[in-house]
Amino acid sequence: MKVSYYPGCSLESTASDYNASIQALTGMLGIELSEVEDWNCCGSTSAHSLSPELSLVLSARNVVRAEAAGRDLIVPCSLCFNRLKTAEKALRQGTVSEYNFSGSIQVRDILEFFSSSEVLDRFVDMINKPLRGLKALCYYGCQGNRPPQIIGRTDCENPMDMDRLVEACGATAVDWPFKTDCCGASHAVARQDVVYELVGRLFDRAVAQGADCFVVSCQMCQANLDMYQEKISQARGQKYQIPVFYFTELMGLALGHPDVSKWLSRHFVDPSPLLNQLELL
Repeated sequence: MKVSYYPGCSLESTASDYNASIQALTGMLGIELSEVEDWNCCGSTSAHSLSPELSLVLSARNVVRAEAAGRDLIVPCSLCFNRLKTAEKALRQGTVSEYNFSGSIQVRDILEFFSSSEVLDRFVDMINKPLRGLKALCYYGCQGNRPPQIIGRTDCENPMDMDRLVEACGATAVDWPFKTDCCGASHAVARQDVVYELVGRLFDRAVAQGADCFVVSCQMCQANLDMYQEKISQARGQKYQIPVFYFTELMGLALGHPDVSKWLSRHFVDPSPLLNQLELL
């Protein structure tokens, strides 16, 4: 299986651990990722707030280059996916005059791709270390699911792709009502008070649900939930210590990939005590 891959800027910098887990996992599953040749930044978040036309052209260029390669385009960053999906829709409607697009490929969210039967069935057959005893909250965030008229999802208020993946890993996906609430990632620098309140609510709910950890597919959500736990604990007079995994890290753990500890070593909240307690690491 071969697909086009758009890593985006974050996965080549602050979220390189996410990228490493994706590359390792696809290698084990026999999936070849072909990075889009000469890809450019999608312009999220600043471009579309300053120039809607520029933001479309930036993302449309990447979609057209993926079509030239003849393969669906897989996107791990939820913000990039949102912008590229918006451009795909505009190209199909013929509203981006700079490029020709026949519509022969689709822009796909990496979580949807991994939870599709063509990949999930292959993964389940290869599991050698089920994650029994791990109780996980699947946190989808907002950019990968909304707006539904662009993303094309009918389950945007209650997505289940990650829940199915977590259960396939042998862990328990804990049901909860905040799975698509915004974490405020775009305000992390300018309005930390807003972020602390939004993320603090997620932490309180995680504790109330008796969950061990969060699982995410968006590197902005991962950073927001992982990086600020100590400061949010101080601001709210609580003590949060909740690991935040990428779903690809849990899949790699279930397959026994040797680099899992290396990926997890970049987290702010150390997942090792939890995984050692459950004899999973």
